[in-house]
Amino acid sequence: MLADDFTLNGTVDNGNSDRNFDNQTEVENYVDLSENNLSDDETVPSENDKYMIRCENLVKIYKTSEVEVVALQGLDLDVEKGELVGIVGNSGSGKSTLLNMLGGLDKPSAGKLIVDGKNLLKFSDKDYMDYKRNTVGFVWQNNARNLIPYLTALQNVEMPMLLKGSKKRRERALELLDKVGLSHRVNSKLDQLSGGEQQRVAIAIALANNPKLILADEPTGAVDTKTSEMILNIFKNLNKTEGITIVIVTHDLKLAKHIDRVVAIRDGRTSSEIIRKRSMAEELGELGDIVNADEDSEDSHEELIVLDRSGRLQIPKDYIKALGIKGGDKVKAELDEKTGKIEIFKSGS
Repeated sequence: MLADDFTLNGTVDNGNSDRNFDNQTEVENYVDLSENNLSDDETVPSENDKYMIRCENLVKIYKTSEVEVVALQGLDLDVEKGELVGIVGNSGSGKSTLLNMLGGLDKPSAGKLIVDGKNLLKFSDKDYMDYKRNTVGFVWQNNARNLIPYLTALQNVEMPMLLKGSKKRRERALELLDKVGLSHRVNSKLDQLSGGEQQRVAIAIALANNPKLILADEPTGAVDTKTSEMILNIFKNLNKTEGITIVIVTHDLKLAKHIDRVVAIRDGRTSSEIIRKRSMAEELGELGDIVNADEDSEDSHEELIVLDRSGRLQIPKDYIKALGIKGGDKVKAELDEKTGKIEIFKSGS
């Protein structure tokens, strides 16, 4: 069991009846049997129709001759097509490992990883090359990974299309640079661009081959607040107008104020989701041009704990501290049927 990670087992509802279980193994075995014995009429609609990303019990283990590090410990995550999602977590939480696997830069050790209907665990080297060239676009925090310094902004955006053999590269590159507000900087090289301008060129490069998924690694980490908001607005506009699925990885929890859904990762698992109670689009639609939505309102978001597919959840650290418990301690969990709440008590209290 992980530190600060407590598992609650109880009732599983398979859509027909409830059944109580004595241990986690029985739960997992029953769920497997229930899913495998669905009739044709009961089959869940194809995941390709709804989801861009599906991670189920995803595991990543890094091994050397002397040490073994488990970076992801059974992570579950679903991202729908056309969704803009933020992923937050402290250093070492597993968010960068997840991003690398979604981008085809690393392979999972176990579990299921489906992106755009493709099972990445079954990919050959050629499959990965095609995937990185056609399905996913990357925006790195370090612009040295995004841009070739001796090329102009225009030439940098043309490069992915040149490698793919696309036609009308110049026309497409000019269109993308205009889309990110850099039509006046097309002939500028890396050392002639500000940090924010370099990031906007990187976004244009990521869009060059019409990807279905954009992955951004700390895209606002090295710029000031004003530039950060500008970059985030570009992502939001692309998501709204182009329907591109966008995943932004960051350590900044303030990101939740600008995005409808933010997933928090802790100890290699999804621990909670910060959800905007009403989408920003809905609020702005009602308010019109009169005033901006109050993004700083404490009531605009709520944090929900994620129950994974094995019935496990991670209790927020603030609650753990308030209860005076730590990883490895035993706790009692009781169901209040009247209120529908689960109450957790420190053992012996």
